[in-house]
Amino acid sequence: MLPCCPRVRSDGISGARSKVSGIVFAPYGMVWKQQRKFSLSTLRHFGFGKLDLEPKIIEELQFVKSEFSKAVGTAFSPFHVINNAVSNIICSMCFGKRFDYEDEEFRTMLSLIVRGMKLASNSPAMLINIIPLLQYLPFGSFKEVAQTVKDVSAFLKNIIAQHRKTMDPENPCDFVDFYLKEIDREIQKNQSTSFSEDYLFYIIGDLFVAGTDTTSNSVLWAILFMAAYPDVQERVQREISIVVGESRPPSLKDKVHMPFTEATIMEIQRMTTVVPLAIPHMASETVDFKGYIIPKGSIVVANLWSVHRDPSMWQHPDEFNPSRFLDANGNITRNEAFMPFGIGKRICMGEQMAKMELFLIFSTLLQSFCFKLPEGSEAPNMNGQFGLTLSPHPFKIIPVRHQTTC
Repeated sequence: MLPCCPRVRSDGISGARSKVSGIVFAPYGMVWKQQRKFSLSTLRHFGFGKLDLEPKIIEELQFVKSEFSKAVGTAFSPFHVINNAVSNIICSMCFGKRFDYEDEEFRTMLSLIVRGMKLASNSPAMLINIIPLLQYLPFGSFKEVAQTVKDVSAFLKNIIAQHRKTMDPENPCDFVDFYLKEIDREIQKNQSTSFSEDYLFYIIGDLFVAGTDTTSNSVLWAILFMAAYPDVQERVQREISIVVGESRPPSLKDKVHMPFTEATIMEIQRMTTVVPLAIPHMASETVDFKGYIIPKGSIVVANLWSVHRDPSMWQHPDEFNPSRFLDANGNITRNEAFMPFGIGKRICMGEQMAKMELFLIFSTLLQSFCFKLPEGSEAPNMNGQFGLTLSPHPFKIIPVRHQTTC
């Protein structure tokens, strides 16, 4: 969904802007199921959630390592590089291209998305979702949201227009090509269909925004936690050295042999919960849940943050302790209260892809670099700043070439 775009009413019908709603924030129903099924099958064709995607991630990581290498020994903000890298991975599948880190238009779009996500849930502009007419107010955060939506919309619609001009129906190259081909196929059958360029616009908006902000924030949190907890960082690097070594990059096949690294990623996800209130759900029928009556049509919001900090489910929940995810033999152990991607039919569509990205980016960076806090700097703020996602406050770290120890 585009940042703070007022398009879903409580009745499940889109609001002032359009009668379509994408696949992430759309109401559950036949159209949603049809669009989600097509989107998943098409994205899987390009490696979404499969090992086929690994080479694309590893290729992008070469650019990331190059940028971090330029900053070795200096205080460096990793936000721009990480946001670009994570976005490029989803762009390679959706748009068939990656963007250079210095591409000014792309950098602007990413910064607008970050800003829009904050405005969407942490400013007076969030009232647009209740009173859509507020989007037309020509001042303050209302004006800023309107301009953000306009600029991001223009960027995405331009991509669709370029694909419409250049696509080869017999040889679709990316998600947009496949979707446009499906539109044409449905039109030729002369049947009523939910496939349209308007719906495509919202789907790629969902994928572009949701596929960038959540994973990039998780990676940024991981870097910050490693700098703040050097003992954990050293243990992760020791495991990487034993399992992977230095002659090749980490692979997804290594994951099963790196339980402490995986446990560390899981603990970072538990501590930060980058989507603290998950995706809103709607009751499809009136239900009695543990004595509480939830009427049909009610919006239900799951507080994943409270689940991840529940002292009845976690021992010392406010402490950072990756070993809580390991059993006595050092193997990964699961806790039913661990649900960073949500649960149910609306579980994050990109769960498998996000897990792949997190493991490969985290392990590849720690194979090459140690992260330190600038000397004399204040202790980092680990509470985060709330938007639609929970992102770390701006911070700088010092990348150091990883030898044996840091």
